Amino acid sequence: MSRLRALGVGLVVLALAACAPQRIREDDATLSAQAEREASLADATRWQLAGRIAVSNGEDGGNAQIDWRQDGKRYDLTLNAPVTGKRWRLHGDADRATLEGARPEALVERDAASLLEREIGWHVPVVELEYWVRGLRAPKAKAELVFDERNRPATLKQSGWTIEYRDWFDDATPALPRKVFATRGKYRVRLFVESWQAQ
Repeated sequence: MSRLRALGVGLVVLALAACAPQRIREDDATLSAQAEREASLADATRWQLAGRIAVSNGEDGGNAQIDWRQDGKRYDLTLNAPVTGKRWRLHGDADRATLEGARPEALVERDAASLLEREIGWHVPVVELEYWVRGLRAPKAKAELVFDERNRPATLKQSGWTIEYRDWFDDATPALPRKVFATRGKYRVRLFVESWQAQ
């Protein structure tokens, strides 16, 4: 009886493995597909996403509705936390960030990630996430990619972060991520995109 049970468990494991998405290490074909994706999306310098973001540092966390508008190098993020009723606006570019809503006055700092973590307690790599959220490699840093069976990024490792792409909007050309999970040590950033707009 125990042998039959073990055989049954083994068959279930094999069946689940067969259903799991195939993971492909980067090679000439997959990197060529990624280069095409990045060239195509590089032309779309104005885009917008709406969805939800969840952030954790291993002890504390939070979540919010997010509206992200990108215009070239300039970003404008609005975060609405449903539980606390708080609303923040973070906007700027690679050289300057402004945060509104954390204090009575607007706060300005060079680095958006540092500003967000200091005032809200959220560790979010804002500048890099502009690229990762679209399934792209951020510039000026070495990246390691693993692809799915459709040559879309499944996992991206860059700047100490591991980014997993759990779901995609396949009706977009090229496909755009629906679920993006980023991890670095104790830090977690989960982004659930509900809609994309690009110009």
